[in-house]
Formats: sequence, C-alpha cells, structure tokens
Amino acid sequence: MNFLEIINKCLLELNYRPVNSFSELVKNDHKKIMTILNVINQEICCSNNWNFLLRKTTVEIPANTTEINNTINGRILYLFVQGKKYQYKDDTESFLTDKADDNSYTQFADKLLFKKSKNKRIAQIIYYTNNCVIDAQGNEKSEMTEPTDSSIIPIPFDQQLLTYGTCLRLKANPSYIRFSYWMNMYKEALANLRSTSSINAQDAPIVRLFRR
Repeated sequence: MNFLEIINKCLLELNYRPVNSFSELVKNDHKKIMTILNVINQEICCSNNWNFLLRKTTVEIPANTTEINNTINGRILYLFVQGKKYQYKDDTESFLTDKADDNSYTQFADKLLFKKSKNKRIAQIIYYTNNCVIDAQGNEKSEMTEPTDSSIIPIPFDQQLLTYGTCLRLKANPSYIRFSYWMNMYKEALANLRSTSSINAQDAPIVRLFRR
C-alpha cells in the first residue's frame, strides 16, 4: 500500500475521516500520523537483518590504492575481492601503516580501507540497505514523502505493521479501548514477517514447548 492509503487506514482505525489527497492532511494528528508512520517503518526495517533489505553492488579498487569512498548506504554483510571473501577488521591503524592482513578490510570515516595492491581489483559487496521506501518509479529512498511512496516491507505485512504500529504510538495509552487489539495485531504481523523472511525453511522461527 502507498503512503496515502496507509494514512487512511490509520485514520479509519482511529475513527477519523479519511482524506482524498495530501492537501487535506492539515490537522495536527494528520502530521503526527505521517511522522510516526516513517518512524515505525524505519524502526521495523532496522530491527532485523531482513532478506528484503539485501542488495548487491560492485566497486573498483584502483591499483596502488589503500582506500576508496564508501558509497554503501547500509551495513555490509559480505565483501568479495576477485572471488575471495574479505574479513572486516576493526583495526584502522594496521591499514594506515600498511600492516593489515591480506583479504581484510575496514571502515574509516567515509572510506573503505584495504591493503595496497599493485593490481586493480573488483569488489562485490552484499549489504543491508538503509533505505526503507520505494517511490512510484521504483527508486529507493529513506522516508515516505509523496502519496505514491510505499514501504519496502513486503505485502501484506506492511499494512498491518504500519497501521497498528502507528496507532499504538499515537495513542500510547494501554487503557485505550483498542490498544490491546492493536498490540496483538502488530505482534502477529511481526511474527508472521519473521517466519516468512527466509526462503530456507530451516531458518524459520519455531516454537518449543517444555514440560514443567
């Protein structure tokens, strides 16, 4: 569902009147819902290493170079150079003094550091993107700002998670008549998302029952 549709879902849950366009979102609660929706979306995406966030890119490491600009907008999972897996080392000094181990890399400020080589190298990087939104043209971005923007969370979990999560955050009162319902629906959607996030059945969560 796109941003405007999710906003209207929230309005219905809160017993507010739905809107037909962004221009009608002028009330204080409208603004709060829009803000909270983005916060909830980002929190869910950052809460786990979801498969739907995995991306792959290729970068070039020029010859006789120890550092390149880090253009990765996210968290690196794997880095391969010429087919060899490189290990992350939290030891900036060894790279700056050219004493780093082979097949290793680190990060310093906005740079990725490698041991110097006389040959040009190609690195393949698999990472979890920080982007949580897709616009109408399929471009990724960090926040929903346009009515046609959509969460990167897979369907059908996006609607339930964002709607109930936003209502919970907006009311923030356990004594509110629908609070428990929203909480249960949110937890159910999150559990279902976790159970279907991997194509490998052995990676899926399981429930263990123990006798006392």
